[in-house]
Amino acid sequence: MKSILIVFFHFVIVAVCCSAPNIIVVVADDLRWDALGYAGNRIVKTPHLDELARKGTRFRNHFVTSSICNVSRATMFTGQYLRRHNIYEFNTPFTPEQWSRCYPKLLRDAGYRTGFIGKFGVGDSNAIAAMAKEFDYWRGLPGQAGLFFEKNNPSGRHKTARFGDQALAFIRSNEVRQPFCLSISFNAPHARDRQPREFWPDQRDEALYRDAQIPVSQKATEEWFEKLPEIAKTSEGRRRWALRFDTPEKFQNIVKDYYRLITGIDREIGRIMECLKERGVYDNTVIIFTADNGFFLGERGMADKWLMYEESIRVPMLIHDPRQRKARTIEALTLNIDLAPTIIDLAGVSIPKEMQGRSLAPWLAGKRAKDWRRDFLYEHHTLVKIIPEIEGVRTERWKYVRWMNASPMREELYDLARDPDELRDLAAATRHQKQLTTLRERWKELAQTCK
Repeated sequence: MKSILIVFFHFVIVAVCCSAPNIIVVVADDLRWDALGYAGNRIVKTPHLDELARKGTRFRNHFVTSSICNVSRATMFTGQYLRRHNIYEFNTPFTPEQWSRCYPKLLRDAGYRTGFIGKFGVGDSNAIAAMAKEFDYWRGLPGQAGLFFEKNNPSGRHKTARFGDQALAFIRSNEVRQPFCLSISFNAPHARDRQPREFWPDQRDEALYRDAQIPVSQKATEEWFEKLPEIAKTSEGRRRWALRFDTPEKFQNIVKDYYRLITGIDREIGRIMECLKERGVYDNTVIIFTADNGFFLGERGMADKWLMYEESIRVPMLIHDPRQRKARTIEALTLNIDLAPTIIDLAGVSIPKEMQGRSLAPWLAGKRAKDWRRDFLYEHHTLVKIIPEIEGVRTERWKYVRWMNASPMREELYDLARDPDELRDLAAATRHQKQLTTLRERWKELAQTCK
């Protein structure tokens, strides 16, 4: 019987290897959805991502369920909400049982060659070092993955370019007949906090955007800051705003560097695309591009992310599957919990029942997935001494925000169909009390069902 099972699983793996596509998962760090050329940004240059968008599938309404890197990355690996995977803090690792149902492990078990490059983001240094044995190719790094220019690196190579070099080495080392899954987790355009130049770009990009005038959001004013609850006014987001955006000169310099870092990522994606073509595997390689969370560029007097406004929770999701010949733009609500089941589905592997996300693969083929979600739960409960705890519900039209540890507790309500910039809080409006009550009850329901 044992011999029969071994032969059976051997044929299963061979079948997967012969039919499955290669998969490259690119995750940017702190990249808001609208800071890309294909998303309508007229300043930042992202020609290679724009090319993938012209040929692939864009998910315009893609969101993270928790806007902080460790939680979001745990969610992307597991396909689960925070309240199910319970990885709240930066030093909390995956348990062996959890990892057994994460997409890299499942694909490796199915015969894929797996690689990881860059910021892993889940667990302390010891836990992350132990992940090396879980991949065939490991270049993962703990914490924020180090400085963009490492002091002990004589080449002077920018970290983004070094990650690109490692990606090319992985691709070139593969046997063409064995499918691979490579996860590349850039640490750009995340700031190197407290460094003299927090968003230091590759020297090749220093001249970019030099003469550009970056538009300032209408919400980047003291008036909008004063509308926040006190717990947000005294939070880490305000402290970092003072470092980056408290003068017009700082704002222009920081955003230009932020855009330069994004262009640096785009260049590496272009190199990866060329390498795939050289190896003859481009037409059988799915490229997925997304981010772990958004980023405030001074809106509401804030920097970084964490809060439940669109700048913080809305991120890019682009999938280029060369087997699909038609480009598509999808308006449905999609989430970072959908990443893992999508990768697993594309690989032809069964999706574990513990995953709460859903595969996006049907959308790639032009099929509307049955009974697709109309809303989702947002939750933030990390570093609560310096970041407000927030929960809420985001629907296709409405947003309900609940500041959990504000005193007194505070609610906000926005009609995104009429007010996409979230300029009018309707929570106190008499004629919207029924909608407020409906979403408050929906929040309670989701808080239970998402466990």
